[in-house]
Amino acid sequence: MTSSTEFAPGLTVQGVTPPLNLRDFKLIAFDMDSTLINIECVDEIADAAGRKAEVAAITEAAMRGEITDYKDSLRRRVALLKGVTEEHLAHVYRARLRLNPGAAELVLACKAAGLKVLLVSGGFTYFAERLRDRLALDFARSNQLEIVDGQLTGRLLDQSWGDICDGAMKKETLLRTCSLIGCSPAQAIAMGDGANDLEMMGVAGLSVAYRAKPKVRAQAKVAIDMGGLDRLLELFQP
Repeated sequence: MTSSTEFAPGLTVQGVTPPLNLRDFKLIAFDMDSTLINIECVDEIADAAGRKAEVAAITEAAMRGEITDYKDSLRRRVALLKGVTEEHLAHVYRARLRLNPGAAELVLACKAAGLKVLLVSGGFTYFAERLRDRLALDFARSNQLEIVDGQLTGRLLDQSWGDICDGAMKKETLLRTCSLIGCSPAQAIAMGDGANDLEMMGVAGLSVAYRAKPKVRAQAKVAIDMGGLDRLLELFQP
């Protein structure tokens, strides 16, 4: 990989030469937890079960890339959530989940430039679908918690596209969305922070690491280490 250059304080580029033109791109894909939003939802749900430390340790290891089987790591974490109520999910959404700084501004700027917006997450539909509606996103794909009688069963439900949205499925979703809207992957921007974002970032024309794990930051064409998501716009001509 080419050596990185500090374009501005807390904003690093490698392999790209700003200014870029946002209208050259047709799709932007966001990871959800710790990228578009400020929390890891699974960890906050686990707080209700008194198992946050246990679940957070698995999350952290998975995001660093130390647990290579993301599906297994997610199933292990979700199993620990058994018995948590749907009301607690609502509390996490209302009281703990916040958009990261600059998220709404970046989404609006991309939509204004004609890009479609995809939210693709190893997290959960309960949150992803609400964010899709709140931000008027075009597409969202994530994992579905099984809820019976208002409580989590500790299992995930299969969906029409497969069982779990892991790194490989994030990549496939980005590629399929490009095909659907009639653009090449080179016209896509992919933004994430953890190891399971690397595959989709690897096929996108512009990969962006947001306050990311070192492994992710090292491979991204753009790294935002300070400030909000909308700092990406500094690389584009007005």
